[in-house]
Amino acid sequence: MTRVTSSLAISLSPSAALVQLSATTGYEESLRRLSLRFNSSRYKNAHTAEIHLDEFLSNLVELRSWPDPGGVTWDTAMSTLARDTTTDAQSVNVRIESGVVPSEVSGGAVAALLGPGWVGDLTAFQSRDVAHLLSLRHGANFSVPGAGKTRVGLAVYDALRTQREVSRLLIVGPKSCYEAWQSEADVCFAQPPRVHVLDQHVDAGAEVLIVNYERLQAHLPALSRWLSSAPSLLILDEAHRMKLGTDGAYGSACLALGPRAKRRMILTGTPAPNGARDLETLMSFVWPGYGRRVVTQALGGGDLKQASVALRPLFTRTSKSELNLPPVSVVRRELPLPPVHREIYDALLGQYSARSAVSQDDFRSLGKIIVYLLMAAISPALLAVGTTRYEPLAYQVPPLPVPKNSSLMGLMKDLPSYEMSPKYMETLAIVAENAALGRKTLVWSTFIRSARTLEQMLKEYRPALVHGGSDDRAEQIDRFRNDPDCMVLISNPATLGEGISLHHQCHDAVYVDRDFAAGRFLQSLDRIHRLGLSADTETRITVLTSKETIDDVVNQRLEAKLTFMGQILDDRNVQQLADLEEEPSVGGGLEPADFQALMGHLRASPL
Repeated sequence: MTRVTSSLAISLSPSAALVQLSATTGYEESLRRLSLRFNSSRYKNAHTAEIHLDEFLSNLVELRSWPDPGGVTWDTAMSTLARDTTTDAQSVNVRIESGVVPSEVSGGAVAALLGPGWVGDLTAFQSRDVAHLLSLRHGANFSVPGAGKTRVGLAVYDALRTQREVSRLLIVGPKSCYEAWQSEADVCFAQPPRVHVLDQHVDAGAEVLIVNYERLQAHLPALSRWLSSAPSLLILDEAHRMKLGTDGAYGSACLALGPRAKRRMILTGTPAPNGARDLETLMSFVWPGYGRRVVTQALGGGDLKQASVALRPLFTRTSKSELNLPPVSVVRRELPLPPVHREIYDALLGQYSARSAVSQDDFRSLGKIIVYLLMAAISPALLAVGTTRYEPLAYQVPPLPVPKNSSLMGLMKDLPSYEMSPKYMETLAIVAENAALGRKTLVWSTFIRSARTLEQMLKEYRPALVHGGSDDRAEQIDRFRNDPDCMVLISNPATLGEGISLHHQCHDAVYVDRDFAAGRFLQSLDRIHRLGLSADTETRITVLTSKETIDDVVNQRLEAKLTFMGQILDDRNVQQLADLEEEPSVGGGLEPADFQALMGHLRASPL
């Protein structure tokens, strides 16, 4: 006799990365006891509980405690996901233990797996990466920018489509990636698939759908239906943007969408910008219920070299050395602060140290302190109120004498009349030297008011300016690329650090300041050092730091993050960036350890 009712129904929550457990009358106490076995469990009512998907899939064995095993039913999505998780776990274990899987695809076999409509060329390392990604149900491509991750992703999709594994593709990425996916699709397919960029509505008939991270949450139900209506490949481009996981809007949305896709892939050249937790989150998207545990176990011994060996079978990475790029020179110039600047900085540091003593558990307050100190290390005048929010600082040439008995606020506001910022002076000297040689310069500065000030100071060199509020971004970039009189582009890594190539026009970059975001730093470096450079190209990067300021803390934290990422990826190029060569002068992604370092800087100041 066929059983009609169930004592426990297991289903995937429609709008979040949660599993819903629904018990029938008489099994309320059994549901309570089962829920207690999961740390993330949350009751909706006496008959219903929710558990984080990742934890549930990691502990499927706990279902053995249910008193009525025959009465457990699963919805289709959860049943498929649980079965696939078990299969993936076995496959990953084999690969970690032996370095191969039974279905390993060779690079030479990739051409035969692509459909007849594929016409794009693949380099040897791209074919290798495609083969590696096809060998597992889901995958990660951690290749450096310029290695062709977009083309590799399209090739994987075409191979899976040809094998009838999937029939549609959803790409989640920043707006800056749109052009690359659309242009690569035109180049790689004789008859390009229909590509739809999501605006107001999800096009149910699109074969390839592109959406940016900012729109995910608002369109989550529609995108979930789109993924579930046909076997789909879901690709996260610049996947490090979801590194906060369930603690962030992007991560929560991605983790909710992931289980609806038959195949999942992540693309990022900076998979662990803040350490192990970032990598755990990315892998938990690729392999829900298993990926996080694999990373945790690999890193548990504390030996990063051994962890790299253990994790290497799970991702593919083309390094800069494999691209045969000419070397890049990255140097740091430490600049002493002039007297008044030093006096103001130390006074501000004392004020913020006192404030931090009562707010060290308040991330928002500490975050503001970090911003203020980073600005003060450039020029404390950036903190003073101007006639407009982003009014450029007006420097006096020659400088005026400093009035006696001036207040701190007065000195801060009028500092440009008395002293030139060492960082601005150094930037001007570098740009002038480069311009005299016919070399264009990319100047990075985090803050808009600082960028506007630099725009005024460098006006002789017809600077282009791009920041988050720029309406003429494309026009400014085009001017920098094509106008021979435009010798400078001023921007910040958060705005221009991804999705743009400037290596054909520019080979010099200056960092007026840096924040704690190691991923953004690496991404921004690659704007001018990437595939396509001639062998004799000299690429020069100069990082400016103010002596005995928060810049020292930023340097120390970036060094630790880059060392970790370089070791876990077994990439010497990344490791070398952790130890910048010091050169004499000629003229923000935060984690708990960053705040610990900041607190040390603040406590070192006498109150």
